[in-house]
Amino acid sequence: MHVILLKVEHRPPGHALMETLRAAGVCVEEWAATAGSGGEGGVAASSLPPPPLAVICEVAEGASIGEIHAAIGEAAVAWPDAPVVACRRYAAGEPPSELHRLDTHALLRLGFHAVADDPAQLPALLRDLEESGETLPDSASHSEEFDPSAATPASMLLPDNLSVARLRAAFEAVASLHFVSDQKSAAQTALAGLAPLVTADRWTIYLAELERGQLQARFEPLAVRGLTESERALPEGDWRRALHGDSLMLLTGTESQAARDAFSSSETQRKIEGGRRVLAVPLLSGDRVLAVLEAVREGESRRAFSSGEAALLSALALPLSAALANSVRIAEAEKLSQTDDLTKLHNARFLRQYLIAEVKRARRYGSTVTALFFDLDDFKEINDRYGHLVGSHVLMEMATVILTGVRDTDVVARYGGDEFVVILPETGLEMAVRVAERMREKIAERVFTGGRSLRLHLTASFGLSAFPEHSQSPQQLIADADAAMYEAKAAHKNCVRVASKS
Repeated sequence: MHVILLKVEHRPPGHALMETLRAAGVCVEEWAATAGSGGEGGVAASSLPPPPLAVICEVAEGASIGEIHAAIGEAAVAWPDAPVVACRRYAAGEPPSELHRLDTHALLRLGFHAVADDPAQLPALLRDLEESGETLPDSASHSEEFDPSAATPASMLLPDNLSVARLRAAFEAVASLHFVSDQKSAAQTALAGLAPLVTADRWTIYLAELERGQLQARFEPLAVRGLTESERALPEGDWRRALHGDSLMLLTGTESQAARDAFSSSETQRKIEGGRRVLAVPLLSGDRVLAVLEAVREGESRRAFSSGEAALLSALALPLSAALANSVRIAEAEKLSQTDDLTKLHNARFLRQYLIAEVKRARRYGSTVTALFFDLDDFKEINDRYGHLVGSHVLMEMATVILTGVRDTDVVARYGGDEFVVILPETGLEMAVRVAERMREKIAERVFTGGRSLRLHLTASFGLSAFPEHSQSPQQLIADADAAMYEAKAAHKNCVRVASKS
């Protein structure tokens, strides 16, 4: 059993890998990838070892994706019939954090045909290859020059005339998108990766949406990198920049016609508009355009974007679109995890996180935060008499009553059961008592239907605590407000009580 061990970046093979292969009786021949050294050339056919059963490439933590992909391409040219197998290599004998490793699907997209998570898996994998006599399909059709689309059938189709350096940069730009979890970070990371690949004065990613009943889409700048000369010449006191502190609002409503055409046609556009050279690439999610990537060059001396640059950005649009769409799903999942399913108010998890930040801010700026903790009086009787479906509907009605009695800057959460918490930032105790009394009266005056045309009346008992007057921490703030609420319960309910000073 003969295999080629492909060395990337002149890194010597790992001891565990070599010992495992030798113990299994595998003949190993080491071969240094010339592309791994940053060169442009390949290997001479006369100097190649005989065809191996497989080509093995160690993938170490932090290895350059560009170097690995170039080495895979070189192996595809040198040994077109041999599958290229990845074997993970860990720095200190322990697997790295999942956050910092490429998963199996990512390695397969790079061009590997199989992945071993540990050297111990290699003998069985190689034995299967030997017994099946498997070779790569259509091996006779491989050309002498490396075609990225042939070596990476599951990856995007990059232009075939890319240098190793640009190929490396392209794959590193894609890989960086694996580690972003929000939409804005995904867009900013993408622009940082694209800027070295294609020269432009300004890069922008616009979220695009065709609103119902509208003939033209609405474009909202999500991320921007650089500005054109005319944009930089605007006065520093420009009200848009003064209000927003960045260039995003500066670009609102200034998207190019090329960007609009890319949205409507779902195809890449190259245009010259008012002395500007514009390249616009649609970013598709499923069958709709999620956003548009726009690159702008300004000035008479600036050349237009080439077809090769358009092809490169069009190829990279697929993983960028996936990253943006995935970040939206992550944000929605995060929002759901912090939202009460029944009332759609914030839940206790969100409340804890919010209070930590708000108390820190209040401590820093010397302001006050007040918590209102209230519980519905005798709510159990509604559940016992009319059932839990009526009780659940009453809680949804209660959420509406609460939200209409607070400011937009106040935070309302369902703490659990029939308990609710309202956080009033930058609000002193005197004002908070007035808010609580007003809310108590609104609840007492409201007729609840329970979703069944019933006429139900409820009251609530309120407890108040303020930072720093009563409480010195987020946990203590809620605990003191809760204790004050129980004092209101003891005082015949339907009233407001303030926490005792510590």
